[in-house]
Amino acid sequence: MNNNSQQFQVQKVANVWWMLKFTFGLVPILAGLDKLGFNFITNWAKYLNPTLVNMVPVSQTQLLYLVGVIEIIAGLLVLTHWTRFGAYLVAAWLTLIAVTLIPMGMYDISIRDIGLAIGALSLGMLTEALGKK
Repeated sequence: MNNNSQQFQVQKVANVWWMLKFTFGLVPILAGLDKLGFNFITNWAKYLNPTLVNMVPVSQTQLLYLVGVIEIIAGLLVLTHWTRFGAYLVAAWLTLIAVTLIPMGMYDISIRDIGLAIGALSLGMLTEALGKK
């Protein structure tokens, strides 16, 4: 492989890293902001597992606010110097969401969130492989 070809491959990897970084940074921030009462994307309350809601000592609205704040923080971590940690946090968060949706029969959304979690995990692993934080 010649030097130009290697540089092209390195640039492609960098482009993939940036696409993943922006996706897993901006999407959680937008979803988190929407959970703070806007509900432009969807009515988020329908995705709250009733068993979980009954276990926590806060209202459904307060729980959604907490979820929104966590998502915003995770997205900001991905967009900052802590991309790797943020990506792993987003991956774990999406997995937890998927697990809470399965008992509600929302298998389609659970599978989608697992796929997204794998993408976020890939960002974390790629960040680590590139020697970035």
